[in-house]
Amino acid sequence: MTAILTVPPALEPVSLAQAHAQLRVSHTHEDDLIERLIKAAREQVETLTRRALIEQEWRLLLDDLPPDRLIRLPVAPVAEVLQVYTYDKEGNQHQVPASDYQVDLAGNPARLRFKAGAVGPLRDLNGIEIDFKAGYGSTATAVPAGLQTAILMLVGFWYERRSMLEETRLTGLMPHGFEAALSPYKVLRI
Repeated sequence: MTAILTVPPALEPVSLAQAHAQLRVSHTHEDDLIERLIKAAREQVETLTRRALIEQEWRLLLDDLPPDRLIRLPVAPVAEVLQVYTYDKEGNQHQVPASDYQVDLAGNPARLRFKAGAVGPLRDLNGIEIDFKAGYGSTATAVPAGLQTAILMLVGFWYERRSMLEETRLTGLMPHGFEAALSPYKVLRI
């Protein structure tokens, strides 16, 4: 199973002004650094929680259909399944009609189950392709405050240690309480 980000978020869940307030910074000469830290912190939060914060599109590639025909989508929350394709032994693409599968968007993780007989023989690699939209919404206000706070914690931690960051000595260091702040939002691996 491979998940690929196909359309990244259009904006960050934390604004530059929010980061300035968190850092107590009133100047603008480090805005490029702060914007990079915001993006890196969002990516870290998304990776650790397996959640998309701002609306984005993903493609899930699977080699084969599981015996129970149930596929768990690896990023939450899923807003919608956009399209599903299969590839036959000759590599021809076939769009799977929505009537041939059921989607559970409320599940954590969201799930998709193919109807019996809906999928024929597949090519050996990446025989199933599922495109889906994930994220809390298209605006920062849709993102839970706890996740925004975690991003700001990480931005502040990295900003205070930016000399270590530039020397690549900061790898793996996280602020105290960061993991606990993310804990309620983590999607469990099954």
